[in-house]
Amino acid sequence: MCDHLESKYHIDAVVLHKDKIHIKDSGDANIDVSNDYNRMIFERDKPFYIKGTSITFAVPFEGDKELFYCKASTFTMNPPRASVENNELILTYNEVDPNPERIKADFEKRLSDIETYLRHVLNDISPFNNGLRAKAKLYIESRKSKILKDQGIVSALGYPIKMASSTPATYIAPAIRKKVVIQKPAATMAPFAPEPVLDMENYEAILKITSNMVLVMERSPHSFKDMKEEDLRQHFLVQLNGQFEGEASGETFNYQGKTDILIRHQGKNIFIAECMFWKGQESLLEKIDQLLGYTSWRDTKTAILIFNKNKDSSAVLAKIPEIVKTHKNFKRQLEYNCETGFRFVLSHNGDKNRELIVTISVFDVPQ
Repeated sequence: MCDHLESKYHIDAVVLHKDKIHIKDSGDANIDVSNDYNRMIFERDKPFYIKGTSITFAVPFEGDKELFYCKASTFTMNPPRASVENNELILTYNEVDPNPERIKADFEKRLSDIETYLRHVLNDISPFNNGLRAKAKLYIESRKSKILKDQGIVSALGYPIKMASSTPATYIAPAIRKKVVIQKPAATMAPFAPEPVLDMENYEAILKITSNMVLVMERSPHSFKDMKEEDLRQHFLVQLNGQFEGEASGETFNYQGKTDILIRHQGKNIFIAECMFWKGQESLLEKIDQLLGYTSWRDTKTAILIFNKNKDSSAVLAKIPEIVKTHKNFKRQLEYNCETGFRFVLSHNGDKNRELIVTISVFDVPQ
């Protein structure tokens, strides 16, 4: 759209092709000499024609011919005069007794004056042309913002996923997608579908489900003591699928590899989690690398679930913030009101300006 508007409203400066100047016409002409001072005063208000010669010069040009009729900010009280026909500047001389040297000198003088005026015009239109794209972008963004606001899409870009029960609808009436082409983009009938983004409310709901699993483990330790990582992960998936209509999956291919827990909405990833048994600092840093390798540029909310079989969970919890802060993608730690969890902001691989949230939760696994 910027390309279209810039092309449409760009003012093309006039360029004279002096190398293509030619005599367009010449011949006899009836010349009115009624105002000739050699005539009697009482005869000057009466038309009187005598035979003379007409010579017409044509100067081809390109650009916006309307500029010939514009007064620049720099001007004189006696501007040069000519006429415009199609893409030619026309200068005509009607002479009773034509003199070639005088006509040529006057023609070159008038042409030079016209070029001077065109330079003054160019000085005025250049700032407009140079700022046109920025103005177009500002207008488009303002217009787009208004449309999105009117349709309620801006407030719904959080795009929470649909809960299985008693979840209020959060979908927005679709907008019209603009098809960007070289010419003016044409509106299509395809509905505008924002990228689904997991809002914080549902993000917290998912994490709460995983945290509630700890209570189940504590109440039934014999059921979990022999479970491997895959089995524990499957237990989380059962609960998540019960809440989010079967869109949670395990070991699903995503971006550069497989991820342990993945929740998708309308074919788009909205939540990614990795599971691990606590084995120390190196294992956690490797798991963060693995998670970042699985997330695409659009994935913004993730989690790492740590199963701790050690008895000293407090020591493990004390180490996690310092370990995460040593990672090259670490940006900052967020406040997170959880006794056994932490929340961090990391950057995407290859794009430091694109942030994702990583929540790390530690679960005790009974011996």
